[in-house]
Amino acid sequence: MIVAAGESLIDLVPRADARDGAGPLSALVPRRGGGPYNTAVALGRLGAEAAFCSRVSTDAFGEALLEGLRAADVTTGLVQRGPEPTTLAVASVGADGSARYSFYAEGTADRLFELPERLPEAVRAIAFGTCSLVLEPGASAYEALLRREAGRGVLTLLDPNVRPGLIPDADAHRARFLGLLPYVSLLKLSEEDARWLGGSPEEWLAKGPSAVVLTRGAEGLTVYTGRFTVSVPAVPVAVADTIGAGDTVNAALLHGLGARSLTALDAPAWADLLSFAARAAAITCSRPGAEPPYATEL
Repeated sequence: MIVAAGESLIDLVPRADARDGAGPLSALVPRRGGGPYNTAVALGRLGAEAAFCSRVSTDAFGEALLEGLRAADVTTGLVQRGPEPTTLAVASVGADGSARYSFYAEGTADRLFELPERLPEAVRAIAFGTCSLVLEPGASAYEALLRREAGRGVLTLLDPNVRPGLIPDADAHRARFLGLLPYVSLLKLSEEDARWLGGSPEEWLAKGPSAVVLTRGAEGLTVYTGRFTVSVPAVPVAVADTIGAGDTVNAALLHGLGARSLTALDAPAWADLLSFAARAAAITCSRPGAEPPYATEL
C-alpha cells in the first residue's frame, strides 16, 4: 500500500473560456485539489493500492473530496473528520499554464490533523508535501509521522511544493526542510522549489535521500543519485494548465517503482521510470485542473 499524507482542499480555478476576460473577476470553477490529495487520486487511477491520510471537513466540500477518493479506489480509513471548513485555494493561471494561488486556510480542517497511532503493516511507501508541512499544528504532526515511518523502514517521498504566500518565516521553513532530509528516501521538487529553498541536489543527497528528482517543466525530468545523473525529455502537449502535474509525477514514481529499492535502480531503469512519469504528467497538463490519468491512458 502507498499512502499520501497531507492536505485536501478545493481549488477555485478560472473557467477556461473566461481566463482572458475579466482578470481577477473571471468566473471560478471549484475543483478537488491539494498536492497530497492529487497524489492519492493519481495513485488510485494508476492502479496502485493507495490510501489517503489527512483530516477532511464534514462540510459539502469535504464530502465531495471523499467522493473523489472513493471514485479513484483510494482507501479512506486513515482520514480524520472534523466540522471545520475546507481550505480554499484561488488559482490564477498564466499564459504558459502555470498556476499561482491565494489560500484561505485559517481554522480549516486539514491543518488540525493529529498523528495517528499507527499505519497498517502493509504500507510500503508514504508521500508528504505542500501546505501540510507549513500550517500548524498539523505540520508538526505530519513531520512526526514522516520521522516515525522512516524509522520503521517505510520508503518516504517528500515534495516541498513551496507556496511562499503561506510561509510566515522563510528561513525557519528552509531549516525545517533540511531537518527532514535524513528521513527522506526520495526527494522530488521543481526547479522553482529548488531556487526558493537554496542548495543543490548534491548537497541534499549528502543529507540522506537516496535520490533527488528535479522537474524542469517543458525541459523534462532529471534524477540525481550518488552514482549517476539521468535526464529524460518532457512529452510535448497542448497545455491547459499545470495544476497537479507535479503531484502526478509523485504518484507515477511511487507506482512505477513497485517493490524495488531506490538503490537497486540502474540508469536505464531510472530513465524508464522518469519517462513513465513524464507521460503521466503530460496528460494531466493537457486538461484543466488536477485530473491525473488512468492506467489505460498510459
